[in-house]
Amino acid sequence: MYPRLFTIGHFTLHTYGVLMAVAFLLGLWVASRQARRAGIDAARVADLGVYSLIAGLLGAKLMLLLVDWHYYSGHMRELWSLFQSAGVFYGGLILGVPVALWFARRARLPLWPTLDVLAPGVAIGQAVGRLGCLAAGCCYGKPTTSAWAITFRDPYATRTIGTPTDIPLYPTQIYESLLCLVLFLGLIWLAPRKKFNGQVAVSYLIAYAVIRFGLEFLRGDVNRGFVFHGALSTSQFIAIFVFLGALGVLPYLARRQRVKAAPAE
Repeated sequence: MYPRLFTIGHFTLHTYGVLMAVAFLLGLWVASRQARRAGIDAARVADLGVYSLIAGLLGAKLMLLLVDWHYYSGHMRELWSLFQSAGVFYGGLILGVPVALWFARRARLPLWPTLDVLAPGVAIGQAVGRLGCLAAGCCYGKPTTSAWAITFRDPYATRTIGTPTDIPLYPTQIYESLLCLVLFLGLIWLAPRKKFNGQVAVSYLIAYAVIRFGLEFLRGDVNRGFVFHGALSTSQFIAIFVFLGALGVLPYLARRQRVKAAPAE
């Protein structure tokens, strides 16, 4: 755990910020490379990625603020910690997707093919980004006696994020990073083999919903927001709708592709 790379005077370079920048640049590179292979304007896809990232970051912070409103409303000084936290990913997705759709239409990019080239970039970005969470100490797991537990010891993370120290925890950040890496490899494999436009993007939504739903049971960070009297976290609740919605749109996309591919009579 290394939340700080170095400190000079009042300036601190946080590992989380550096790794998030790496995640974004790597994801953008992957998306641009996939766009060129698909015959889509890579420069416009890169622009779309920037707009979506800004919207996604804002959405993730707003969702975190909404979920933890009871805490932040009583601790206004802690609002600064929003800039040091990853936020809620699904909040970023909820705001980032509409912005991506708007920009794709404005730039006259083909919608579903464009989403297909973006999906692997998002997955690899998450894989790297969760390592930033590991370094910062956020998104930590519940206490465990597992042999592969991790223990945070830097008090700086406790002061800034509330990370528990000297307690063995599930390495949820590592779990998600590895699973997103596997998801990325799967999407890269699927991309040249897809049967219809949108298959890669929707497959990402389905797979990540399953990943996130399962990992939420191991998360230990408090004030996460719960529904159904504590049965599900906010992210699990959203994951259910994402999973069902994505699963439902698959046959529609497949039928539309078959209709377009059918010869005219």
